[in-house]
Amino acid sequence: MKFALDSVSARHPAAAAAALAALRGVSLQVAAGEQLAVIGPSGAGKTTLLHLLACALKPSAGQLQLGGQDPWSLPAKPLRALRSQLFLAPQVPPLPPRQRVVTAVLAGKLPHISLAASLRSLLYPADIAAADAALARFDAQDKLFARVDRLSGGERQRVALARLLVSQAQLLLVDEPLSALDPTRATQALQTLTQAARERGATLVATLHHVEMALQHFPRIVGLRAGELVFDLPAGQVTAERLQALYANQLDELTGPAPPVELVSEAPTPVVMHCR
Repeated sequence: MKFALDSVSARHPAAAAAALAALRGVSLQVAAGEQLAVIGPSGAGKTTLLHLLACALKPSAGQLQLGGQDPWSLPAKPLRALRSQLFLAPQVPPLPPRQRVVTAVLAGKLPHISLAASLRSLLYPADIAAADAALARFDAQDKLFARVDRLSGGERQRVALARLLVSQAQLLLVDEPLSALDPTRATQALQTLTQAARERGATLVATLHHVEMALQHFPRIVGLRAGELVFDLPAGQVTAERLQALYANQLDELTGPAPPVELVSEAPTPVVMHCR
């Protein structure tokens, strides 16, 4: 699904009237099937951007187009149909604690099945094989019938991503999918997400704190800072200097546990002393 933002601003409904908008004058065009990572320091507006694209937040200024349509001008039924093509995976997965993993994963199908079928699925999951296959892509198939409240944080995150795989959405919006994953699982998760998006021709937008992972796995990088678009570039053109400017005064978020190679200063050559 293609989308376009034209000078879009947005503020949280609970924000004070005098507070700055979370996004200010952002313009961005993305073709169907593209994959991009959104990076920037805390408070940059990354999550707000995803909520806008998921039609969970209405722009306060500017225009948003999803699939060539202004979602906020649509009647209720066409808007529901459009939203069924959108999938937002929040950073903290909204998984009911007493629910079985198989049911939590198959919830990704709910926008595309009837109310009666969705209620039956709560008691008798209708497509266990699909849930098992989705979990297997994240090495979590052994959790198929586990209860959500028995899972670790990383396991819950992988279950939430497996839910995305069983959905039929054409715009996949993923907010910080690596926050609870170790480096090996993080690499696996991004490889799986990007491959799954390519398989169905879906557009993938992921917000990431792990800058080095964004540069490795996404061909297009969008940099946000303080609610404004700083750059929109191919990954190969995102230099160390651009990153330092993007994260100015918040470089600790950039360097983190696994900084980009360009930003790591070379260690001094050790002096070797020989005793006679």
